[in-house]
Amino acid sequence: MERVSVIGAGSWGTAIAFVLAENGHDCLLWTRRAEQAAEINERHTNASYLPGITLPANLKAISDLELAVDHSDIIVIAVPTKAIRSLCAEIDELAGNSKLIIHVSKGIEPDTLKRISEVIEEEMSPDKLQAIVALSGPSHAEEVVLRHPTTITAASFDQEAAEHVQDLFMNQYFRVYTNDDLIGVELGAALKNVIALGAGITDGIGYGDNAKAALITRGLAEITRLGMKMGANPLTFSGLTGLGDLIVTCTSVHSRNWKAGNLLGQGKSLDEVIAGMGMVIEGVRTTKAAHQLSVRYDVSMPLTEALYSVLFDNVPPKEAVDQLMSRMKKQEIEDIFYK
Repeated sequence: MERVSVIGAGSWGTAIAFVLAENGHDCLLWTRRAEQAAEINERHTNASYLPGITLPANLKAISDLELAVDHSDIIVIAVPTKAIRSLCAEIDELAGNSKLIIHVSKGIEPDTLKRISEVIEEEMSPDKLQAIVALSGPSHAEEVVLRHPTTITAASFDQEAAEHVQDLFMNQYFRVYTNDDLIGVELGAALKNVIALGAGITDGIGYGDNAKAALITRGLAEITRLGMKMGANPLTFSGLTGLGDLIVTCTSVHSRNWKAGNLLGQGKSLDEVIAGMGMVIEGVRTTKAAHQLSVRYDVSMPLTEALYSVLFDNVPPKEAVDQLMSRMKKQEIEDIFYK
């Protein structure tokens, strides 16, 4: 048994804590809202995020961040990307010793264009940071808490830390691999949300399986192009946090990015979609960051550019699709790796 603090009691943070508690670890789940902590402790539910699910009785919740940080030398960060920088600054101030940081968030910080591990490194002192591990892959919280088979990757530049995380989470329904390509894993996890928005748009317009297959395949090509320019191993994008995450996020009704894109394809405005979703749509922020990265690294990312034009330039979705289909002809395999 190990002591672990999970920071963030949304659907994914709760599912991660669910797995840890079922594995027999002393898991403390932190939320800013005292009433949510009380619900988890007294009713063993988190109905707003995982309705109908009974949480393990040994899973405890707390709304005091200082106590959560003090509880464990292992901290799982499960908050939206936009909150990570300020949260890590708080953790750094509160931590009395060095922490192993596991993050399960998927995004890139706009403007700075930092990956999540880079944001964490900037906000935490070296003496407070043992290692950073990204835990990522094709995994819907709603299915994890039903104990449906799930595979995921623990990625870190520190192999020992990645294997430690692997041991923490592995069980009969939750299989964890390790990967030393932290750059590729973080990029794949973030950029798939952009493509998932596009997949939702094509469904919302009324296009069929042909369009979605094309979107996923060509989306993977442009993610790979950018990843290689940024130092990632191209094989990573054929794995769980590349192709695997693309499939699950682009095809599932559980995907909030797909849902948001679907509403956009039906004619809703971005403001209407954001107001109606009630949860963070990481793909919107990530589309802006991906657009900026494509400019910085001079990488062709036509799907990302089309989606950017829909989200931020008010281009109608159907018009954006027409512009994509009328692009100049190209050679497929060379286009994946070189264009």
